[in-house]
Amino acid sequence: MNETILTPQELIDRFTTTFGDSVSDPKIQIRAEGVKKIQNFNIWMTITRESLKPAISMLKEITYPHLSVISGWDVGEELRMQYIFSIYFGERHGEYMVILTVPLKKDDLVLPTISDLIPGALFTEREKQEMFGVTIQDIPDGRRLFLPEDFPEGVYPLRKDETGVPDSMIKHLWQVKRPTDRPAPPVTEKEEEPKAGAGETKVKREEKTGENPPSEEKKPEAEVKSDE
Repeated sequence: MNETILTPQELIDRFTTTFGDSVSDPKIQIRAEGVKKIQNFNIWMTITRESLKPAISMLKEITYPHLSVISGWDVGEELRMQYIFSIYFGERHGEYMVILTVPLKKDDLVLPTISDLIPGALFTEREKQEMFGVTIQDIPDGRRLFLPEDFPEGVYPLRKDETGVPDSMIKHLWQVKRPTDRPAPPVTEKEEEPKAGAGETKVKREEKTGENPPSEEKKPEAEVKSDE
């Protein structure tokens, strides 16, 4: 792992030089945050499936990345999986977000596991299998993560095509209304408190605030002079 901090452009150049045509659409997005408008960088690159693990390995050589999440979305003819990393964590105004996008044709939804490189990726990989129908090769634990075991096979909740959740599985709660065979829950009526007089209100306010009224100072008695 190299401790030298690369600029966003140097990082992109490192990837394009190493992987050539396997990297496309590189771009740098600058975000200005806070009152001082301090610049932060998002670095976007599209890479091929075959270059995914070598690219992550090289990123680890530069600086160990933190995997935020693997996200995905259905764009019609293909799915796009995004591997979102942050690097240089802890550097003052120096943290970058690195987003590697891997496009997948819907007739070939296969990705290699990266859990051997970053063990924490396992959970988000399991989610991609059940929500998008992507097969993760060599995943050490392929169990479902969020969906129950009796959830229908071949239905993927985050897909926007015919494999997504059908209307027959959607329960429109605003149409179902309340069951008629269930008694209404009891409602306890609120008792009205008796109205307090002015003096009682003052005492209650003092009890609520914890403040005591200022004590009245005893006025000194007037001296009486006697004619002697």
